[in-house]
Amino acid sequence: MSGNKYSGLTRLERLMRERELRKSINSNEESKDGSRQRLLVVANRLPFSAIRKGEEQWQLKMDAESFVTALQEFDVRWIGWADVNVPDETGKIALTKALAEKRCIPVFLDEAIVHQYNNGYCENILWPLFHYLEDPQEGLATNHNYQAQFDAYKKVNKMFADVVNEHYEEGDVVWCNDYQLMLLPEYLKRHNYNMKVGWFLHTPFPSLEIYRTLASRSELLRSVLAADLVGTCAHILGLEVTPKGLEDRGKLTRVPTAIDPDQFVRVLEIPQVQEDMKKLKESLAGRKMILGFDKLDMMKGIPQQFSAFKKFLEENPSWRGKVVLLQISVPTRTDVPEYQKLPSQVHEIVGHINRSIGTPVPIIHLEQMLDYHTMCTLNAVADVALVIPCREGTNLECYKFVALQESNKGVLILSAVNSLGAGAILVNPLDITEVAASIGDALTMIAKEREMRHQHNFKHVTSHSSQQWAATFVRKLNETIVEAQRRTRQFPLLLPMKEVVDRYSESSNRLLILGFDATLTEPIGALGRRGGQIKEMERKLHPDLKELLKKLSEDPKTTVVVLSGSDRNILDHNFSDYNMWLAAEYGMFLRHTGGEWMTTMPEKLNTKWNESVKHVFEYFTERTPRSHFEIRETSLVWNYKYADIQFGNLQARDLLQYLCTGPISNASVNVVRGSRTVEVRAVGVTKGATIGRILHEIVHNKCIRFDYVLCIGHFLSKDEDLYGYFERQLQSKMPTKTSLHKDSSVLDLKGDNYFSCSVDLNGSSARYQLVSSDDVVTLLKKLP
Repeated sequence: MSGNKYSGLTRLERLMRERELRKSINSNEESKDGSRQRLLVVANRLPFSAIRKGEEQWQLKMDAESFVTALQEFDVRWIGWADVNVPDETGKIALTKALAEKRCIPVFLDEAIVHQYNNGYCENILWPLFHYLEDPQEGLATNHNYQAQFDAYKKVNKMFADVVNEHYEEGDVVWCNDYQLMLLPEYLKRHNYNMKVGWFLHTPFPSLEIYRTLASRSELLRSVLAADLVGTCAHILGLEVTPKGLEDRGKLTRVPTAIDPDQFVRVLEIPQVQEDMKKLKESLAGRKMILGFDKLDMMKGIPQQFSAFKKFLEENPSWRGKVVLLQISVPTRTDVPEYQKLPSQVHEIVGHINRSIGTPVPIIHLEQMLDYHTMCTLNAVADVALVIPCREGTNLECYKFVALQESNKGVLILSAVNSLGAGAILVNPLDITEVAASIGDALTMIAKEREMRHQHNFKHVTSHSSQQWAATFVRKLNETIVEAQRRTRQFPLLLPMKEVVDRYSESSNRLLILGFDATLTEPIGALGRRGGQIKEMERKLHPDLKELLKKLSEDPKTTVVVLSGSDRNILDHNFSDYNMWLAAEYGMFLRHTGGEWMTTMPEKLNTKWNESVKHVFEYFTERTPRSHFEIRETSLVWNYKYADIQFGNLQARDLLQYLCTGPISNASVNVVRGSRTVEVRAVGVTKGATIGRILHEIVHNKCIRFDYVLCIGHFLSKDEDLYGYFERQLQSKMPTKTSLHKDSSVLDLKGDNYFSCSVDLNGSSARYQLVSSDDVVTLLKKLP
């Protein structure tokens, strides 16, 4: 499925549902009867792991890393994979029933598709990409199953969407999570555009230079952008960063992380935990303890962490025997070949350091998951926490450490500037010297400084709980829907094709005014797939329109006018074989295909600026690959439609500044910024300024008055005065001596018989819109 077609279908469905959206009333976080808003949290894995104990018996264990506690204020339903293969229906029914008691809804995946989807596309393609581990193109060279894996990824996302749709109730909020479900937002919106959908990525988004190497990049991003709220980083999406978050066309996205601090404070009151803390302090025998807790993951920087600690001890021998580094490493991704090598590498490093430093051993490395109370005990007793992954997403270990350090006032060393940054020591995890020095600073920090830093962090953790984080995300999602409803009122409605066709059939003298670029041409995406640059830049008639235009132009009741900014040669090349009128360069030149070109240009039109602007356009064409410019008699157009979009936009900005301060600073011209074009044209050169003269010439030739007008085009904002011309005709009811009354002699038009329609433009003054030239084809096929 191509990205262009996929995106177009989604926009079309959005437009078709706009009438419903405008009438709907946004539900708040509490429904009218006071009940909590239902929240469907969709993630790759459920927050409970399942172990089969019998044919119809399952044991469920909650994942300690889940954010279940963050969502206690909502009526939550969890949707995801139970991380277990259940081949039989009996087992599926039993597991579904057991999970239902935990408000969980399973998505059942068999081993074959898990291998392609999870172990394949997610772990071999997306995960390394998001963590800068390898170039996807290098992975493709050795991964011959890429397409099969991506197909499995799409299939699983569709399966998740089917389960969500089955359990969705009106007013629910759907919260999609992480890179495993990047296609889910669009699948959900295609089924029900009014569904409130948020998507949150729990790892930083890769830079543009990295992400653009992914083969399926466009399809994934388009799907993510179908969500009403996106929680991720700004650069790849071109969003504006504000003090409150990331802003995207009026939508504010916050990307906080948090815990439930009260949960950890209460743990310290448990007698067994207090006893364990006492025993641990006794076993340390006065030694300081540095605590590290991470998954045994290539991006956590555990080997670098050990090397930095070794360097600290080598440079500060007085600390030998007085400090111990306790590193808890939880095995992960054990089925990935690269990760199978990591444990032995870490063991070798730890063994070497312990042998070289001597007893008591400076590093204790536990490669296992400890129970909740034990981890709380370690966090409460530790003097320093080392949280320095090379690249990280949502890491809550630093929050837990702070919440459990109310009495000890331990020091936090972080590798990322996050909301705890001001109270922590920040380091570059790859700079071994800096990390070693920071360990020394943390161990020798005076009590007053420790107290001040801890209070700063503790205040933040307790005032920004996980419940507030979740509530903020859902509230912003609800607010985004309200804002979307307001904004859709500013956009034209989808063209009512049945009404257009019915009115057309009932009329005697119809006028069809059609633009050319992006209206009667193929969409750019289709052209781009067909081949090289030269073919793309040749503006050609959409192949599906050739027979349709022939039929329409030969109908004696129908007059067809192609009104374009293109020059005469282009219109002649594409339309000379049809019985129609051609209006080139915004109507400044006019002819019937059976006659010669005539001009409607004012006699004193000033074009002396033309040569100086031409030199500027030549210069920017040379410095912008795949750009070009067109010379017309009344205007010049610089086009960067096929250039790199970011570079092209920068060049266009520079071009505009250069023009306005130089060649045209005192010239009588208009500068029009189009969709990846910059045009300089003489004042008074617009389609609205010429349409009256065009119609009088046509009416004089045919001796008729039009009782039906259909005007369709992808017109620049400067040329939308064309729509204004007809709107004024409809409003001119009483005879006057103005030119409007004179122009109205060419029309016998009622409002119900006038349809103005923009193509692929949201902020248009037209009454209606269509998504692309493919929809223009669909419409013209329906005309009898």
